Parts: sequence; structure tokens; C-alpha cells
Amino acid sequence: MTETFWDRHGTYGVMARFETPEQLLDAANRAYAAGYRNMDAYSPMPIEGLAEAVGFRRNWVSPIVLLCGMLGGTGGFGLLWWITVIAYPHNVAGRPFNSWPAYIPITFECTVLAAALSAVIGMLALNKLPQPYHPVFNVESFCKHASVDRFFLCIEASDPKFDMTKAKAFLETLDPEEVAEVEK
Repeated sequence: MTETFWDRHGTYGVMARFETPEQLLDAANRAYAAGYRNMDAYSPMPIEGLAEAVGFRRNWVSPIVLLCGMLGGTGGFGLLWWITVIAYPHNVAGRPFNSWPAYIPITFECTVLAAALSAVIGMLALNKLPQPYHPVFNVESFCKHASVDRFFLCIEASDPKFDMTKAKAFLETLDPEEVAEVEK
């Protein structure tokens, strides 16, 4: 495994604190326009357009839910078919062994169960949750204000364009309340 700059120096990135959501959205757009790609924004409330401003383009939860729902429905139907045709064939009221209308409720329930479980598990996994520790918790003002009344933009050291002094200087040009280095 290759050791990188931020592994050697223990720096996670540089974080700026803003007073309003508009300032954060503008800062995120300007940082993306400046070429920064590995960054994250933290806000106590949803801000329309912020995900796109930091470069988030695709949500994988929907395709995962669709695929798992289809697999759940197919699995439920297949299991019922196997039970009634192969494993335990019984002649019930002269109906054929493969009487698919009787499979509809269980097929539907398996579809919903698989889709719901994959939605929860997929969302948690893709958001890397639960995450009891994150390097941004090392910034004191983040711990005091992040979920209350302030807005934060963090440019991560894993960004190919990241240079500590240049990133700090860039964030200072965005007129933040504070710029802080984030230690690992």
C-alpha cells in the first residue's frame, strides 16, 4: 500500500466556517470551479443545490432498491413455484400445480421486504454509517456549531489539487468566519 502525503502528516483537510447557507453554497460552487473535487459541506439543515455544488452527482440507493426488490420478488415467486411444483405437489381442487395467482401476495411481500431492507442497509453503507468518529470532530468550532447555527466547507487532503497553504488561502478569499486545519 502506498503512503500518501496526508497519511504521513496527519492532516485530513482544511475547513471554513460560514454564517449563512448562501455563503456556504457560494463557497462550494467557487471551490468546485477552482478545481477542488474532494470536499464536503456540513449544514444543520438541507440546502438546495449544495450536493451538486460539492460534486455529488449520483445516488446509488435507488438502483440498489430496484435490483433487490426484483430479486426479492423473483425469489419469492421461485420459492413458491418450487414448493408447489417440485417439493410438495398437491392437487388442490383440481387446479394445476403451478397456480400462479396464489403466489401474488407472497411475491409482493417478498418484493417489499427485500426493497425495504436494501434501502436501509444501502443508505447506511453508502453513507458510511454508523461513524462514531470523523476527523472534522477535532475542530472545536465544528463541534459547537455544526448542528446548531453555522455552515462548514471542508476541502480534504485527498484532493489531487490539495496544498495546505493554497487551500487555506483560497478559503480565506471566500470570506469565512474562520478557517481551521483538520487533523486526523
